[in-house]
Amino acid sequence: MKRLLIVGCGDIALRALPQLARNYQVFGLVRAAGQADRIAALGATPLMGDLDDPATLAAPAAMADLVLHLAPPGESGEQDQRSASLIAALSMRAPERLVYISTSGVYGDCGGAWVDEDRPVAPQTLRGARRADAERALLAWGKQNGVAVAVLRVPGIYAAERLPLAQLKRGAPVLRAEDDVYTNHIHADDLAAICVTALERGAAGRVYNASDDSEMKMGDYFDLVADRAGLPRPPRITRAAAEAGAISEGLLSFMRESRRLVNTRMKDELAVRLRYPSVREGVPTVVAA
Repeated sequence: MKRLLIVGCGDIALRALPQLARNYQVFGLVRAAGQADRIAALGATPLMGDLDDPATLAAPAAMADLVLHLAPPGESGEQDQRSASLIAALSMRAPERLVYISTSGVYGDCGGAWVDEDRPVAPQTLRGARRADAERALLAWGKQNGVAVAVLRVPGIYAAERLPLAQLKRGAPVLRAEDDVYTNHIHADDLAAICVTALERGAAGRVYNASDDSEMKMGDYFDLVADRAGLPRPPRITRAAAEAGAISEGLLSFMRESRRLVNTRMKDELAVRLRYPSVREGVPTVVAA
């Protein structure tokens, strides 16, 4: 049985672990005892290590035949030093395959256009730039070392604990329809399943948009969640009002980017069949949960 190292043992890893533990001997890189207990309960062996402390990575990396890299970059700069440290550790004994979970934010603002994986990346935020840096480094390293590196570009993840309920409850505004942006979504359970599939079928040097079929603007998504949760729909404001401070900078950064992801490659090459094809099927389920 091949040995799989999971780097970044958060929510998506926990959702994928039951299936992964049936397919592989799974090890999880953890920094704290609480993480270790959670992944051990799901069938993985915890290994202590910290991407911010490269000296702790050599032993875990040496065990990996396959790697699922879910860890986010750090919080500053334009480069992902964590991925660089992981690459250095894995280079001592290169694995066969690595799947990296990136973000669709690497595309930047596309003016609402349909976007496939051949579109050049143009990140507009530092968090997007760090992800683009990690993609470039990992893909180049894979090509040089014979490692089949596949990248999943992931949009907004939703689940029962990943809904904008707090914003809705405090009446936070969203953009009016004529100023609004297209957003993209994937249910957390579907993303976990896509990770499992990419470890089996992801092609070397290939990038996949890991998105559902939703074609929806952000305000309409907030309205959908509000309706299903029995909450008032959010007020709509102009972009000028939003930029003037009516919307927090964190949320506003997402309202400056508009795109619609094409997921044909994911469906055709990975043979993915989504449990929740769009948020209209998924949101009622997670609200009920």
